[in-house]
Amino acid sequence: MDLDEGSSSTVNIVQTIPRRSTRHSAYYQFTQQNLPACKPVLTPATIVATFLMIGFIFIPVGFVTLRASNSVVEIVDRYDNDCIPEEFRSNKVAFIKDDSQSKNCSRLLKVDKPMKAPIYIYYQLDNYYQNHRRYVKSRSDKQLLHGLGYNDTSSCKPLESSDDLPVVPCGLIAWSMFNDTYKFSRGPSELKVNKKNIAWKSDRNHKFGKHVYPFNFQNGTLTGGAKLDPTIPLSDQEDLIVWMRTAALPSFRKLYGRIEVDLDADDVIVVQLMNNYNTYSFGGNKKLVLSTSSWLGGKNNFLGLANLFVGTFCILISIIFLLLHVKNPRPYGDTTYLSWNKKSIASL
Repeated sequence: MDLDEGSSSTVNIVQTIPRRSTRHSAYYQFTQQNLPACKPVLTPATIVATFLMIGFIFIPVGFVTLRASNSVVEIVDRYDNDCIPEEFRSNKVAFIKDDSQSKNCSRLLKVDKPMKAPIYIYYQLDNYYQNHRRYVKSRSDKQLLHGLGYNDTSSCKPLESSDDLPVVPCGLIAWSMFNDTYKFSRGPSELKVNKKNIAWKSDRNHKFGKHVYPFNFQNGTLTGGAKLDPTIPLSDQEDLIVWMRTAALPSFRKLYGRIEVDLDADDVIVVQLMNNYNTYSFGGNKKLVLSTSSWLGGKNNFLGLANLFVGTFCILISIIFLLLHVKNPRPYGDTTYLSWNKKSIASL
């Protein structure tokens, strides 16, 4: 009788305990890692097939991207040494700093293959560390957007002001802007350079003010690179916008403009340039680059070679794994190679 009463009271107590809510139960499964999961069984056949599939995908992609890169036509001309007169070859820095010396230079570029428009014009600088910490920090993004309405330009040191007046745009990056210029001609006709939309649209619309104009820029005793037109807002001075997007590597190219006519094979392009920018004091190099583009962009073989390497490596691994499995097969589910025998366990 007592047992019956006890059993009935136990049932009543169990029935009175509230059940876990659905939400709490799911949370408990998540914290205890009891959720449903995919647990694939990696058999030798699966591994070999996976590596082969990766290889057969990556190798064709590598050939396609490599072909697209090789279809780009480039003309690269280094002019910094040849545009120095003979008497200044031993002291190039003195020549570039002497304002009385003419910096005009003429170059001839021969087109080996047909170049379809648009033809992009780049200037390339080597051994130029735009990623230096002090150089990168020497700018004021809020001043570029708001102009003289923003007074805190302490981040622009040491070029935040000149003659006790603020400088817009301030900082080392704007001060050292590239100032070599190029003019192109083919025979008697000049090739016009389109400099519109060479900067990122997001930079033009959101980082440089439409009502911000250069002020007191390059007016001090120590002048740097290019000067800016004080009547044009910063959002329309795209050479400045391109330069202000600093490069991560010491060798980089920046877009100068576009030639929007086709160039035929064996054409000779005459370039009239102004060799103004001082790369000689730090051992830098200057190059002029004319380049077409493909659906992948400019000329770059790295992506294609990387795909070929990954695809070849995967196929090689699959072949090695297949040969090892054929030589020393292990039946599925046999764990004798993975566990110790009883004697080994007893010796512990």
